[in-house]
Amino acid sequence: MIIESTLRPENAVSRTTVDAGDHFIGTLKAGQTLRILDLEGNQAADTLFYSARDTAERYSAMDTVREQGALYLTAGSRLLSSEGNLMLTITADTCGRHDTLGGACASESNTVRYDLEKRHMHSCRDNWMQAIADYPEYGITKRDITHNINFFMNVPVTAEGGLTFEDGISAPGKYVEMVAAMDVVVLVSNCPQLNNPCNGYNPTPIELLIWE
Repeated sequence: MIIESTLRPENAVSRTTVDAGDHFIGTLKAGQTLRILDLEGNQAADTLFYSARDTAERYSAMDTVREQGALYLTAGSRLLSSEGNLMLTITADTCGRHDTLGGACASESNTVRYDLEKRHMHSCRDNWMQAIADYPEYGITKRDITHNINFFMNVPVTAEGGLTFEDGISAPGKYVEMVAAMDVVVLVSNCPQLNNPCNGYNPTPIELLIWE
């Protein structure tokens, strides 16, 4: 569902550009709104959410998909935690849908999907590992890296129930916006993947904006 936001960028309390292939970690307070902006189009933002009070409570793809009865996320989608609590609600979306099944690239998946020589290519899992190593104060460890959301990523489900990675359906200036129902830690990998078309084989920057 396409719903445009009424929030103006010049009123944001925080604006952060995340370079192609880079990562971000930070806290979004309850009631604040986060916008993930696809600056140049056809980029994937692999994102994890944790309760800032207890990071053992985290975004749950299974609970979110089951309770909303839909595979893709868009305006109106409620992102639920592993405890069944509401974490965030998507309030605006100019892209149309976002993947919650395809997972994140890693050295292992790059090897299996593409080639043994791809094992050492940079991946979203590498980004997350670097972020939690650089910022241990968030209390997130390797075992806390689970199912993520792929904002802007196009992962159609085939008639046989499989997943395919296709060209993105986003474009320059498209965004998704969500309001936090609790204090959450936001962990983003601006996907560096070069082996499938999720980034158009050319990763580009995104911008994160926060409003009170």
